[in-house]
Amino acid sequence: MVNAFSNGGSIMKKALSVVLTAAMMATLMAGCGDSTADGNASAGASDVAAAGTESAAGTSDAAAADGAVFKIGAIGPTTGDAAIYGTAVMNAAQIAVDEINAAGGINGYQIEFKYEDDQSDAEKSVNAYNSLKDWGMQILMGTVTTTPCVAVADKTAEDGMFQLTPSASSTDVIVNDNVFQACFTDPNQGTASAQYIAENSLATKVAVIYDSSSVYSSGIEATFVEEAANQGIEIVAEEAFTADSKTDFSTQLQKAQSAGAELVFLPIYYTEASIILTQADGMGYDPVFFGVDGMDGILGVENFNTELAEGVMLLTPFAADADDEKTKAFVAKYQEAYGDVPNQFAADAYDAIYIIKAAIEQAGVTPDMSAADLGAALSGAMTSISVDGLTGEGMTWQATGEVSKAPKAVVIKDGAYAAM
Repeated sequence: MVNAFSNGGSIMKKALSVVLTAAMMATLMAGCGDSTADGNASAGASDVAAAGTESAAGTSDAAAADGAVFKIGAIGPTTGDAAIYGTAVMNAAQIAVDEINAAGGINGYQIEFKYEDDQSDAEKSVNAYNSLKDWGMQILMGTVTTTPCVAVADKTAEDGMFQLTPSASSTDVIVNDNVFQACFTDPNQGTASAQYIAENSLATKVAVIYDSSSVYSSGIEATFVEEAANQGIEIVAEEAFTADSKTDFSTQLQKAQSAGAELVFLPIYYTEASIILTQADGMGYDPVFFGVDGMDGILGVENFNTELAEGVMLLTPFAADADDEKTKAFVAKYQEAYGDVPNQFAADAYDAIYIIKAAIEQAGVTPDMSAADLGAALSGAMTSISVDGLTGEGMTWQATGEVSKAPKAVVIKDGAYAAM
């Protein structure tokens, strides 16, 4: 999916960065005697094909001998309200790292992986970043949630470190040249949701309940409302809450019900969504509820009656019940290792590790390079790779850092996510 909401200044800045990086890498390749890579990659346990340099195969024995490794750090919440997201990212990334290492690593070099908890807090996330730098991190896969990611992105920009977030979806995350996303941007989620609702005739009168204190939620809400008008959808109620008032949604629900909303769009996280569904049930209000990627995780909320989530729809790049071999293999491996069904955040993280692998192979970099030199080379390589993953076929990246891939719609049926 091509994002029509990119910032022009960011495009020019990143485009210039890519040109300069390409020039730098051409000089580097000439000095090392490396050949040009073709840049096609496929992410997966059994079928990973990525372009590399002619010297890549020859470095395998030397890599094993000198003990050099690529140090990839990751940051996300494994405790606190968003722990479902961060834990899934940590688990799935480890699966991908183990697969790659077992298959011989990246151009013969193994990956060393370390994950830090940030409790979805910006200050804690920056502290985690500094801790990983002390460990020797060369590449960052993270952070998981948007507000901490914006804070950390400023630090990685200062250091020139390559950063790929699996799930922080605000365009504020990718302002700097060195940051890329494996997930959809917020504008794309809002636009795609309005289009899906209209194209499938789910409702003509829609209410929106969103978190005005969240960059993630308010960003999706804004583009949803804009596209809804284009699609002939009437927004009958547009109700906000904040981080300080997220336990009682009776006022917002009453306004939606009184306005005759047939569908309530919830561009919010699963914790607040579970409260809204519970309170709507208590007042006898039963519209269609439609969410985005932040809704993924609602079935795991403690003390939530998951029967209330039956029929809830959301757009996500991943459905655990998909019948393709790649998804089935990943789900089976995740369930065996962690005793749970992986969510979309897990799939994005699994893909993110393979995306990093593809970029490393495309750029022909080695672990003895500085983090800044690695960052420049990998940022330049990102616009030349194509990755087939769990969350998209033929994923490509713009110089702005945005990924291009198609969303999937899922519905909660019999207590599980089912593709629509």
